[in-house]
Amino acid sequence: MKDWFTIDEIDSETYIISEYRHWEETHAYLLKGKEKSLLIDTGLGICDITEAVKGLTDTPIAAAATHIHWDHIGGHGLFSEFYAHKEELDWLDGGFPLSDKTVKEMVVDRCDLPEGFDIDKYEMFQGTPSRILKDGDIINIGGRTVEVLHTPGHSPGHMCFWEKERKYLFTGDLVYKGTLFAYYPSTDPEAYLESLEKTALFSAKRVFPAHHSLDIQPEIILRMRDELKKLKDKGKLCHGSGTFDYGDWAIWL
Repeated sequence: MKDWFTIDEIDSETYIISEYRHWEETHAYLLKGKEKSLLIDTGLGICDITEAVKGLTDTPIAAAATHIHWDHIGGHGLFSEFYAHKEELDWLDGGFPLSDKTVKEMVVDRCDLPEGFDIDKYEMFQGTPSRILKDGDIINIGGRTVEVLHTPGHSPGHMCFWEKERKYLFTGDLVYKGTLFAYYPSTDPEAYLESLEKTALFSAKRVFPAHHSLDIQPEIILRMRDELKKLKDKGKLCHGSGTFDYGDWAIWL
């Protein structure tokens, strides 16, 4: 399972751990503090993400999920300390709205699977968080703090993470280049717009998405907000409206 993860350095204390061999091109982020490190999302769970991060930090690692979807919590079981939002605790206790069969189909879909990977042994992580997060909470990892932003829309308990000192915004599945998903019954298109309006208020210098291209600028948040406002004004910001393509991003409602 060598060469599954690609590691990029943002700065000397912040790293991107990417899974480019799956079509979703999932990114996790390691933030190093003096007392512990914070791992924002843990990827697909196809390979052991601890193998990727163990050479990057010697402090204990806490894992925080932007949301409880299989492609963001795949490695959560490898960490004794992990955080989640209260709105999705039932998804960590057998209540996830997709079947195990469907999840496994998505794991292997358009994926250059590593030799030795057995999909029959794959299980979506279930467990009890060591800390339940809410909007406005501060995560202090020692000389470095991150603010929790509750940003529902893609999922009920979706969170972005804002680091004011560096002006880094980790956006999870709220913002990325590609097709944003807001058509599942568990999504809320109008809440999606409200979350974009919320994150647009922050003066981010860098935006770090959970999927696809890392060549992304903060202005995309404003463009997404403005286009969703137009859809709302036309009565189309609702499930079943279809897919709307804006060039470097689209939204499926």
